[in-house]
Amino acid sequence: MSISIRDVAVLAGVSVGTVSNVLNKPTAVSPRSARRVNEAIEQLGYVRNGAARQLRAGRSTTVGFVVLDGRNPFFADILGGAEVEAGRNGLSLLQANSNEDATREASYIDLFDQQLVRGLLIAPFSDVTARLQKLRNRGIPSVLVDRYSGDAEFSSVSVDGVAGGKLAIDHLLTVGRRRLAFVGGGFDIRQVNDRLAGARSAVDNSGTQATLEVIPTRSLTVAEGAKAGRRIMGRRASERPDGIFAANDLLALGLLQSFTSDGRVAVPRDIALVGFDDIPFAAAAAVPVTSIRQPGELLGQTAMRMLLDEADMRDAPTKQTVFTPQLVVRDSTQAS
Repeated sequence: MSISIRDVAVLAGVSVGTVSNVLNKPTAVSPRSARRVNEAIEQLGYVRNGAARQLRAGRSTTVGFVVLDGRNPFFADILGGAEVEAGRNGLSLLQANSNEDATREASYIDLFDQQLVRGLLIAPFSDVTARLQKLRNRGIPSVLVDRYSGDAEFSSVSVDGVAGGKLAIDHLLTVGRRRLAFVGGGFDIRQVNDRLAGARSAVDNSGTQATLEVIPTRSLTVAEGAKAGRRIMGRRASERPDGIFAANDLLALGLLQSFTSDGRVAVPRDIALVGFDDIPFAAAAAVPVTSIRQPGELLGQTAMRMLLDEADMRDAPTKQTVFTPQLVVRDSTQAS
């Protein structure tokens, strides 16, 4: 049975208001009354309702973060940056992983709403505009992370994925590759579409005879990259791409795994490979993977600062911060 503040008051022989003062304004209560209340709390095992207290105070010490894929080390970097910034401001960060599932994503947003968080960071999978607007109406701001808010409805912190796609393809063209492929999916994820758009733009404006094939995957995982690699290995050598841009590093690592274990294809001799995110595993792979770097920790720090600014200043205008990606060249495109 749940113990209430009223139960404490009855046992201590004081009013509910006195118990509340002991919990929130102890200097307003006489030492004798405070001792009786604390003895009753200890005897009953009363635990304070933090959420209710925060609601009364109008300030929560918790921020929620719904990430797109908690298994991806890139999001771990973002979370690390956000957590550091939260700690500097005396706040706690609670993480939820939507795992690229719209139903899970919606349920976590609703849960953080119920928990009365100070604000919500979200790397969205689906269209969450209506739910985020509901939070805003209740005084809970939201910031989109790793997703540009094109209509400026909400503040956002992102990296220019189109520019990143161009960087990847321009590099493959520079090292002499012409039969190019983009490996990625699903295409309901905005970031995947942006990277593909940049890749297509680079090919179209290259002034070469280069072609770009799209090899779809169901998700952005190592396992899906390995599957795509096996499909490519099933082709005749003349029908395989000689340069691949993977939508993220996990896919690139899966592709590399397939090529290495099969033995018929050498990277980069036969197929040059570029990933996206520049997670630590990219540099540590058997063949270090060239990647498009996103500043994960900086994304998290910036998003948290932006969120707290909005929480402190209601009706603040939304802001869009877009970082420029960076090409990091390694052995998967340029033999050492």
